[in-house]
Amino acid sequence: MTHHGFRRLGYLAIGALALGATVLSVMVAPQQNGSSEVNDTHFHLTNYIQEGTDIHDFLKIMGTKVGRVALFGIPLQQQWSYGNTGDFAPTYYLQTDAPLYYYSFTDAFIAAAYRSLAPADRARFDPMITGFNPADMYAADHVRRVLTTFPGVFSGIGEFTIHKEFVSSKIAGETASLTNRALDRLLDFAGEAGLVTLIHNDIDVPFPKPGQEPYQAIQLRDLFLRHPKTTIIWAHIGLGRVIQPVKEQLSIIERSLANPALSHVHFDISWDETAKYLVGSPDATKATADLINRYPDRFLFGTDEVAPSDQAKYLKVYTQYAPLFAQLTPQASERVRKGNYLRLFDDARRKVRAWEKAHVKETS
Repeated sequence: MTHHGFRRLGYLAIGALALGATVLSVMVAPQQNGSSEVNDTHFHLTNYIQEGTDIHDFLKIMGTKVGRVALFGIPLQQQWSYGNTGDFAPTYYLQTDAPLYYYSFTDAFIAAAYRSLAPADRARFDPMITGFNPADMYAADHVRRVLTTFPGVFSGIGEFTIHKEFVSSKIAGETASLTNRALDRLLDFAGEAGLVTLIHNDIDVPFPKPGQEPYQAIQLRDLFLRHPKTTIIWAHIGLGRVIQPVKEQLSIIERSLANPALSHVHFDISWDETAKYLVGSPDATKATADLINRYPDRFLFGTDEVAPSDQAKYLKVYTQYAPLFAQLTPQASERVRKGNYLRLFDDARRKVRAWEKAHVKETS
């Protein structure tokens, strides 16, 4: 997208805010996309410098292969520090030692992009709120404000990060934590409003020493238990670029799946860095497929692609998972690729629209 295009969408967002426009009366019906192959639980329209793919171009990239997409930007902006990189303008967090900072305008931008679509095309997207600091007790208030400013748009919050390799330590200000009451307040509100919550939290620290306790997994479990009324999707099953599966990773996941107190928790298998572990060998592929076949309602496919330029790049992770899908039962494959997305996000649409109707005053 050109800088002019981004500026145009920015003006649209500001104009919508100034007019106080409401779209409560335009509640697009959920779409049951039987002709598509897959839905995408995890997609970033923009990157770490808030640039990306024009949403109208992205529709063409989706084509008829992808039915519905959870749409969000990236809540963090990479600072261009001249003292650190000089004239080199970093576009990714690994290209500089300069800090990242929270960029709240991303929510207005996503809302403007969504509203620029025709109603039939809007039905294919579930925008998500990401522009908040999860270490801030006011984070829940930001989400509430976004819902009341842009009613009829958002279905969830996330992807947002608590612990992430190489990212968390770069964020300016207070470090986010799974034990911070600000996060509890945020998840409480998500449950109240019916928002799907997509959270990134590594299952372990990078390069742990032998025998080191995976305290993040324990804290994450306790967080999930504290919020039984919130629909939660754990991104990447806690894996990452260097975050390898912990000992008995799939057994840990299965214990969570078997625990009735965690029935509100789901798992996305997005990102090529996750796929490299789950389909990295025939044994890993079989073990993963066996687990999903036992709990087909709890896993969702996502790409975790950022501002792709064509369909091949966009769906490279989908292609990467072909060996896994081949070992799933037809029922499990359909649910992971499409059905679980429709169930969770259609339910969120209904609940959030109802919350908005109760909390947003209609304006002419």
